[in-house]
Amino acid sequence: MLVSLTSTTPVATDLGHLLHKHPDRVRSVDVGFGRAHVFYPEATPQRCTATTYVEVDPFGRTRHRQHRRAQGLEPYLNDRPYAASSMLSVALGRLFRTALNGTCEARPELVGQSLDLEVGLPVVPVRGGQQLLRRLFEPLGYDVDCSSIALDTEFPAWGDSRHVSARLAGRQTVRSALEHLYVLLPVLDDNKHYWIGPDEVDKLLSRGGDWLGSHPESDLIARRYLRLPDYTREALARLADTGEDSDLLDTQRDAAEQATEAPLRLGEQRLEAVLEVVRSVGAGSVLDLGCGEGRLLERLIVEPAVTRAVGVDVSVGALNRAEKRLRLENMSERRRERVQLLQGALTYTDSRLRGFDVATVVEAVEHLDPDRLDVFAEVVFGHVSASTVVLTTPNREYNQNFEQLDSRGLRHEDHRFEWTRAEFEAWAGGMAERFGYSVEISAVGPVDPVCGPPTQMAVFSR
Repeated sequence: MLVSLTSTTPVATDLGHLLHKHPDRVRSVDVGFGRAHVFYPEATPQRCTATTYVEVDPFGRTRHRQHRRAQGLEPYLNDRPYAASSMLSVALGRLFRTALNGTCEARPELVGQSLDLEVGLPVVPVRGGQQLLRRLFEPLGYDVDCSSIALDTEFPAWGDSRHVSARLAGRQTVRSALEHLYVLLPVLDDNKHYWIGPDEVDKLLSRGGDWLGSHPESDLIARRYLRLPDYTREALARLADTGEDSDLLDTQRDAAEQATEAPLRLGEQRLEAVLEVVRSVGAGSVLDLGCGEGRLLERLIVEPAVTRAVGVDVSVGALNRAEKRLRLENMSERRRERVQLLQGALTYTDSRLRGFDVATVVEAVEHLDPDRLDVFAEVVFGHVSASTVVLTTPNREYNQNFEQLDSRGLRHEDHRFEWTRAEFEAWAGGMAERFGYSVEISAVGPVDPVCGPPTQMAVFSR
């Protein structure tokens, strides 16, 4: 994978001082997944180019990853060694840490100087195409020249790939240009090769704090960079610097989704449908995965047959609101022993989540990235392995009956996808066969003769 940074501002070779890399030498560092190099194809007073080249070891990268079950040759044959992704972002951080920190001891006066810079990205994966690339870089002051790359030039009928060749030109400080690349490369790809932790919020604000807050796509950038809604909310709240609860953004989105579905009272119908399953199987212990503000738990703890109800959510703010909704502080000791709130994600195993009669996943799976669904399935069906699993999710075909949808035609801005009936049936059937369950799919809400129900529910049984 390659990225080049070219200065045409005399004296152009000042670029070497700012990057702390001498034009006469090749600088190389190990980056865990391979080796990164910086070299200068040209270095004259009129034009100086620094090129970063990353050699990715696909076998070494795969050996160090804890793959669930490798699906064919995909872990070994993919675009990662050739396309500008989060791996290139990491390499830039390793190679140019001093420049990213705005330090230049030899020529400190250069740090704040804007140069005429060109950024060359021969191959960059973009989920959203050329239009998204322009939306991200043009507000930062770049002229964007880009073109899509064909899947195969020998077979033009196959069309274009999701990869783009791009040239960005603008008057920027070197530090700003590196920060833009560091943050936006994984955003364009909408994927990261490493686990996301709380430190990612600080990393994003450190590299994007001067420009991200005013960027028209700050919401999208934070969501794609941080991946997890809880981290996204925290970052946006800190950027806004309003002192408001970091869950305000998600609360507003949830309210918008509820307003969309309000005429159908769909939220109530979903919860009642799930409760009916819990009652029908005579469940004593119920695990609510993605419990949110505790609306289902509120109903479970008054069910006579339910002796234990545990809610799990990745958002600490949501769990705090659930605690208030359930009035845990005022609950009798006997009832308090029956309910528990845990912080955790749907894609991580946790021994505390085993041994339940029923596991529920109510309107949560659509908040996961599609490439995490296999991990989610391993956790819910393989690790948790409850006797009954109840899962509800929107039916995308029904959305044409709603007036208020997001720009993608989905019901919630944080939904990463929404299944059609056929897609949901195929996925549910595959999971049931793979993990030893039978599955029944039913409708929740009024059934449109053409579009089907607004919500679809799958009940998996051992």
